[in-house]
Amino acid sequence: MKINTFKRHFREGTKNLVRNSWMTVAAVGAVTTTLVLVAAFLMLMLNLNQIADNIESDADIRVFIDLSAEEDDIDELGQNIGELNRVEEFYFSSKDEELEALVEDLGEDGEAWELFEQDNPLNDVYVVETYEAEDLAGVASTIEGFSNVDDVDYGSETVDRLLQFNQYARYIGITFIAALLLTAIFLISNTIKMTITARRDEIGIMRLVGAKNSFIRWPFFVEGMLTGVIGSVIPIALVLGGYHFLYINLNDRLNFQFIELLPWNPFAWQLSLMLLAIGAFIGIWGSVMSVRKFLKV
Repeated sequence: MKINTFKRHFREGTKNLVRNSWMTVAAVGAVTTTLVLVAAFLMLMLNLNQIADNIESDADIRVFIDLSAEEDDIDELGQNIGELNRVEEFYFSSKDEELEALVEDLGEDGEAWELFEQDNPLNDVYVVETYEAEDLAGVASTIEGFSNVDDVDYGSETVDRLLQFNQYARYIGITFIAALLLTAIFLISNTIKMTITARRDEIGIMRLVGAKNSFIRWPFFVEGMLTGVIGSVIPIALVLGGYHFLYINLNDRLNFQFIELLPWNPFAWQLSLMLLAIGAFIGIWGSVMSVRKFLKV
């Protein structure tokens, strides 16, 4: 397409928005209403996904080394663990370090454990991290078969339930967002169809004088795209304004290290571009579905 032709289509599409101002307001309103829901749910799902990823990355395997194991046995066990394909990294924690961590975690209740500093009953431990949380069970099962292993723990019940919950939550989130987008396309398609129906005589005249279908379509495509983009501005402002308020006032009050909101930057820009793209897409798609019936021979 030539640049001048594209400029003409863009100019006509923009004029159509002004000429049909009331229908434009209706179409923009449909986009705004649906995208507010889409934006709010996207914001929620992306942050839930971030929290889930943080929790999964925090999960690890604790390999308790047999109390009778010698230094060479401990080194051999570490070598065997390091050779496993699904192990990302691991480190050794001595029983003295384990006791110190236990006393610190228990606070005042941990003072009683300080009596065991001279005769520490705890095990030396290898802490193992896998590439994916889904690998924990398989790696833990393999390590259990190694020599000089007293016990292996990765919080199996908690991790398995968490993984199952995350999987269901992601499926439900994707399904819900897809349903919202389909609803948005349906509403906007019908709204744009009303604007095009009101101008069917104009389309008919253009066809009578020999205008090609592509020449007729393009101004409507531009009109639909602009309708979607304009309709996404209000949802962007509302959702990002609300998210900024939550990020400033809530993030510092969360006491769990794995529960944190996505950073304002670049999340705000990413969500804005995503909503602009979604708005433009459903606007164009609505125009495509609406105008084609008037261009059939």
